[in-house]
Amino acid sequence: MHLISRRTFDNDQDCALYNRIAWRILPFLFVLYVVAFLDRVNVGFAKLQLATDIGLSDMAFGFGAGVFFLGYCLFEIPSNLMLKRVGARLWITRIMVVWGLISTSMMFVNSPTSFYILRFLLGVAEAGFYPGVVLYLTFWLPSYAQSQGLACLSLGVGIAGVLGGPLSGWIMQTFAGYGGMAGWQWLFLLEGLPAVLLGIVVYFYLDDRPGKVHWLTPAQNARVVADLEQQRLAHEQAGATHSVRGAFMHRGLWCLVFVNFALLCATYGVSFWMPQIIRSLGEQSLFQTGLISAIPFAVASVCMLIVGKHSDRTRERRWHASLSILAAAIGLALSAALHTSPYLCLFSLCIAMAGSLSAFNVLWAIPGTLLTGTAAAAGIALMTTVGNLGGYASPFMMGWIKQATGHLEFGLYALATLTLVAALVMSSVRPRDRDQQTQAVAVPG
Repeated sequence: MHLISRRTFDNDQDCALYNRIAWRILPFLFVLYVVAFLDRVNVGFAKLQLATDIGLSDMAFGFGAGVFFLGYCLFEIPSNLMLKRVGARLWITRIMVVWGLISTSMMFVNSPTSFYILRFLLGVAEAGFYPGVVLYLTFWLPSYAQSQGLACLSLGVGIAGVLGGPLSGWIMQTFAGYGGMAGWQWLFLLEGLPAVLLGIVVYFYLDDRPGKVHWLTPAQNARVVADLEQQRLAHEQAGATHSVRGAFMHRGLWCLVFVNFALLCATYGVSFWMPQIIRSLGEQSLFQTGLISAIPFAVASVCMLIVGKHSDRTRERRWHASLSILAAAIGLALSAALHTSPYLCLFSLCIAMAGSLSAFNVLWAIPGTLLTGTAAAAGIALMTTVGNLGGYASPFMMGWIKQATGHLEFGLYALATLTLVAALVMSSVRPRDRDQQTQAVAVPG
């Protein structure tokens, strides 16, 4: 079974080699990302009990859920530059162990202030994880195969949504009162510890770069190193930027920064408030709420794989991303307009999630064709730094709008408008995908 489609490659030898690499690193990175996304969005389920226990208003929850991203953004670029310097194995180990310990400590929250502080520190600890993993994939996979690699990684978001809702609801409902702790305290404890354990595994499992890894033959090691170096040179000859200063001056990069910001606003806005949205459609138990919230993520998981494979096969990024973002905007608008019809609203949320997550895979395959070397590390980090401000702005805006108007659907309309603008901006980006990637493939290894 191929993780990366055979039609992506020019010959069977490359297909076998890069799928061997994919099977080595992608399933493990997928598990890490499942854990990361669970730790980010479980606060939405915790809020169903936490708010009453510590006196947390909707606006205060929105601020606390979003302040995570302020800490995350402050340390994003330094973290990615440090990963490039010391290696992914050591740095990702550091990130995961520290964030797991802080996530577990959320069980001790006893006031809005302590909620804000620990959410901020959690963001600081996790800073650099996603851009670091994206950068890590560029060390191993050619750019024309990265969309499928990112789809496998982003599938973790979908699976976390599918498993996380029912799991969070089950933990809170089942363990409430055990050991004198509330259900939300057990939620933070049981979903925080896996990050610590997996962080330790990272140190012994991941290899920093190809060249001398034991699971490839010497010839395969040499082939990968030569292929990626030839690709880097081809991208530079096609106009890719390799300096940090050049990255920050690149118009195309800033367009991608905005698009990523809008997508994260949509994704996290819906993710943090999904339990509230579903609860507003009718009374359910915590476990039922979790099961229903899994449906949009399940649909999105299938769609992102289809879009990622088609984008890699055709080597086209611009319209795959633009149309996916447009679908997300339509889904958000429909979910707001149809909020009084439970099934139609849920169907609309499926469209919104499918569009958002499908767009991410294609979007993150573009920076590696525009930037190389240190510029790629800085540019990818810049995208996540500014983009993740959406993770702060969106939950806070949704909470403020709901508290001010009493209507959560008004916040969904605002997200739909922002996402529509992002689709227009994305359609203006011209990454010259086919030209750059064909050059990278055509150079003999």
